[in-house]
Amino acid sequence: MTTKANWLDRTIATVAPRAAVRRVMARAAFEEVTRKYDGAALGRLRQGWKASGSSADSEIGAALPLLRARHRDLVRNNAHARKAVSTWKNNIVGAGIMARSNSADPELNALTDELWKEWVEQADADGQLDFYGLQELAVGIMVEGGEALVRRRLQAPGSGLRVPLQIQILEGDHLDHSKSGATSAGRTAVQGVEFDQAGRRAAYWLFPEHPGNTWISGKGRYLSSPVPASDLLHLYRKERTQTRGVPWGASIITDLHDDADYDLAERIRKKTEACIVAIVTGAEEGDETIAPKVTDADGNTIEKFEPGMIAYAHDGKSVTFNNPPTMGGYAEYKGVNFHKIAAGYLIPHALMTGNLKEVNFTSSRVGLVDFRRLVDAIQWLTVAPMLLNPVRRWFCAAAHLAGELPVPYVPCEWNPPAFESVNPLDDANAELIDMRSGTVSWDEAVSKRGRNPDDVMNEIADRQKKFDELGLIFDSDPRRVTKGGNEQPSVSQQAAEALGADRSHTDSGADGRRRLKPVA
Repeated sequence: MTTKANWLDRTIATVAPRAAVRRVMARAAFEEVTRKYDGAALGRLRQGWKASGSSADSEIGAALPLLRARHRDLVRNNAHARKAVSTWKNNIVGAGIMARSNSADPELNALTDELWKEWVEQADADGQLDFYGLQELAVGIMVEGGEALVRRRLQAPGSGLRVPLQIQILEGDHLDHSKSGATSAGRTAVQGVEFDQAGRRAAYWLFPEHPGNTWISGKGRYLSSPVPASDLLHLYRKERTQTRGVPWGASIITDLHDDADYDLAERIRKKTEACIVAIVTGAEEGDETIAPKVTDADGNTIEKFEPGMIAYAHDGKSVTFNNPPTMGGYAEYKGVNFHKIAAGYLIPHALMTGNLKEVNFTSSRVGLVDFRRLVDAIQWLTVAPMLLNPVRRWFCAAAHLAGELPVPYVPCEWNPPAFESVNPLDDANAELIDMRSGTVSWDEAVSKRGRNPDDVMNEIADRQKKFDELGLIFDSDPRRVTKGGNEQPSVSQQAAEALGADRSHTDSGADGRRRLKPVA
């Protein structure tokens, strides 16, 4: 910003130029010190901009029910909102974020993994999904409605479950939004979440039924009661220090609604353009009667035109065709709006729309790198601490109380599903270089694909043993074949010794190398 000399400075400069310069320099320094953020400046251009300084809880408390209802309506009826929710579920959970025990005791790990594998199939209190399906359900509810509740359901010893634990997924509507203020024993509730004197979550005030159930009558469904925080998990993305979560499409709800209205207006305009109507007019010469309206053959007034209709006015002679205007710009508007909607959902444009026309190989990879980094952050900073780790603690505690585990907790590693490679060959070579250089372990490389390294290792060992017993050699076996496709020298020697080092079992190929002959 440049400080200009005013009329007084110029007047002083005629008799004292140095004094005028000092005045201008001093004023420039003063303006630099007192300069404000442009976004906080006041004036005619920003006089209609009203911004609230309220807390996150105050803003969410006033808007959450309506935000949630409107966003759900969009997900039901708007293809772009539905696609965005599906994209987040597929990338965060996919086929499931799997667990692998990693304590220092291999036998304990094997026992825990066996119990976990069995419990995964029985985890749903509703008896419809496994634990990985519950993960997808909880994440989908979080994206669509802003938050999901996971309730622990301990089962009786005679239930037939080795680990007497099941979990139930609830929508955020079950949490009493109106419950705020002092409760009891010095505790305070914020929109249904009760905090103790130390500021820790102590209880959640839940409705016994979903308040939106229309077939349940009675005032009892609107009376909430506290559930201990130890029996409930609250899953939401915490962007500020808020107590409740908001739908992930909250910033573009208006844009999605306006986009649907624009589509409707465009369809109506196209129908109007298709209404080519002919009207016959013109009275007989000397006839002073002018028809005030257009009627059909039965004398009924015509108030609605249809494509291809010919309407006869009273004593009509001339024929007049309507000429509806043709307007463009639909594709341009939709393209710009799609980018805005995708940005609001934090999803790459190509993933949300499926439109790859403007995407090349390099730009797609750049966009996916940033999106996958965001997915990785949500997996480890939101889903793992708020859902996966607490459920794991519930599982181990229930198994220990049931006498199935000797300890109350066994640590684990979570393995999210692997991202599909855009360029598999280059990515595989890069991963191989990382492993050979020691920057990535073999276990880590396998875990990135959502597999248990121990299971993969056992599968490889069992299969290689069978290959060796049958005398089979495949190009994919690095013990026997080099990367270039040649036999490993040590393998040829070992194979010759295994066959008695008899030359009749070997043959020389065209390249002079000794190769094993099939044994009858």
